[in-house]
Amino acid sequence: MKYQFFNDYSEGAHPRILERLAASNLQQMTGYGEDALSLQAQALIQEAVGNSKAAVHFVSGGTHANLLCLASMLRPYESVIAATSGHIHVHEAGAVEATGHKIEAVPSRDGKLRPELLHGLLALHQDEHMTKPKVVFISHASEVGTIYAKAELEALYGFCQQHGLYLYLDGARIGSALTANASDLSLADIAALTDMFYIGGTKNGALLGEAIVINNPALQPEFRRHIKQRGALLAKGRVIGAQFLELFADELYFELAQHANRMAEQLADGLQTLGFDFLTPPQSNQIFPILPDTAIEQLQQEYGFYVWVAAGEGMSAIRLVTSWATEEQAVQAFLEDARGLA
Repeated sequence: MKYQFFNDYSEGAHPRILERLAASNLQQMTGYGEDALSLQAQALIQEAVGNSKAAVHFVSGGTHANLLCLASMLRPYESVIAATSGHIHVHEAGAVEATGHKIEAVPSRDGKLRPELLHGLLALHQDEHMTKPKVVFISHASEVGTIYAKAELEALYGFCQQHGLYLYLDGARIGSALTANASDLSLADIAALTDMFYIGGTKNGALLGEAIVINNPALQPEFRRHIKQRGALLAKGRVIGAQFLELFADELYFELAQHANRMAEQLADGLQTLGFDFLTPPQSNQIFPILPDTAIEQLQQEYGFYVWVAAGEGMSAIRLVTSWATEEQAVQAFLEDARGLA
């Protein structure tokens, strides 16, 4: 196989992160994320989000982050609103629902939620015999590669505040979203326009790890107890803290995301030149070109990628994901082979 475009975490970690881990390996440190490296990383993230009072916690993966955060925000009878394509609804094996909270799925063609999509659901859930929606879950970038504009996020957060809802953002690919050409959001904007979110490391150059950022002071107390209860409070929390310290010591986090976006942009431009359409407009490091099924079968002999959804008339949308480590020659090789099948 020439190259895998399955995801953005098939590689290990950026060399600088491995060097940071190796350099601190034999130093004795406090456990459970209270070590010097983690504390420094927390301070850097607080600076990056423009909120010195934000609570920052490190966990090993995105599913853990989502179930921890959402469960901590909800009373037993409350539920979460998500797009039907949302990660918690489709790709986490019911992890959030296993915490005892129902997911209310809302159809969305582009994977994003807007106030007009939520009115009907809130109007329906007035009966005390039903769950009470309390949290709106969004992803930036979404599961279909789309990103939120600042005006969209402002409108959604305003709607949530008006209706007594929390807004939670899954930031597994927040680096790609923030460095996308069409982005007008910053990390500080995200912090100001959500109650809680996480910064993804696993999909942007780290070995593993995500940084949960809690902006709403009412949601900060006792969060470490939630982490411990769900089995996510690592004794060697330094392992994640050290990685985020390296990622945020300078612009490395955003440089890696920019590279992934550039590779995806080259793929998208090349496929558009060949005359292929897309399921959603290419915006981040996930793109969804629509190809003939016969071409897909031949490309799968040399490349790894997922067939996302049937598009009718012998066509399907596939998902191509580029990473911080994707080489330009892999992109050009894919385009050359696709050219032969166009």
